[in-house]
Amino acid sequence: MEYVPRMAQPLKSATKTTAEGPAPATANGRRAAAQRHRVRQDLAASAMHLFASRGYEATTVDDIAAAAGVARRTFFRHFRSKEEAIFPDHDDTLVRVQAVLDSAEPHEHPLDTVCRGITEVLRMYAESPEVSVERYRLTREVPTLREREIASVARYERLFTRYLLGHFDESAHHDGDDDPLLAEVAASAVVAAHNHVLRRWLRAGGKGDVEAQLDHAFDVIKATFGTGIGVRRPAGPPSAPAAAVSQTGEVVVTVARTDASPAEVMRIIERALRGG
Repeated sequence: MEYVPRMAQPLKSATKTTAEGPAPATANGRRAAAQRHRVRQDLAASAMHLFASRGYEATTVDDIAAAAGVARRTFFRHFRSKEEAIFPDHDDTLVRVQAVLDSAEPHEHPLDTVCRGITEVLRMYAESPEVSVERYRLTREVPTLREREIASVARYERLFTRYLLGHFDESAHHDGDDDPLLAEVAASAVVAAHNHVLRRWLRAGGKGDVEAQLDHAFDVIKATFGTGIGVRRPAGPPSAPAAAVSQTGEVVVTVARTDASPAEVMRIIERALRGG
């Protein structure tokens, strides 16, 4: 499947987009955004404290608003439900992740871009280790909160899948080209790697260099999927096969293109060994 290079994007306004809409790049706009952030964080802290001390079912929206010192209507200006209140940063983080994807250089491998994007999610948790560890404990104990977190993580996966699939020309699909499949699987793998590293870090009390652990997980993914996803392919006639196999007696010799993914090469070798 052909790689579709991105066209140069027009310069965007310096106005920051948040989960609650564009924030004017003025002193008043910055103060208003900071105030909204503080209220959201206060509501989230109050919700977590009450869930931990009273229990999730026994805590109401009115309880959370009162503990944070705001009115009930203020709560609903920031969150749609009480379970959403302990995840105050996912909306803004999703905006930051989208900005990473939108600003990627045309020559950057799309899998590398996706890895940079998911790193923004990890940093959201790493900014407040104690809060993240307590939230992890609560989500393990309260199924409703766990389901909410799963739904939040699914938004990132959908974003990455769309991004990777956007690098291929679906009309150029032909037999033997598994790039669309690899794109979807790779997006899932990046999110799964992030979740695996994050859970280990949270279970360790938020200790250790979590970004270094995530970088190692990225290396494993890239070694698994190779460089075949999103690599520019020359226009014109189809390129040479990923690998050519010759067999003499019990010996199989393989010559592969440098841009062939390990998965492609292994499929060709397996067919040769089966006599296909």
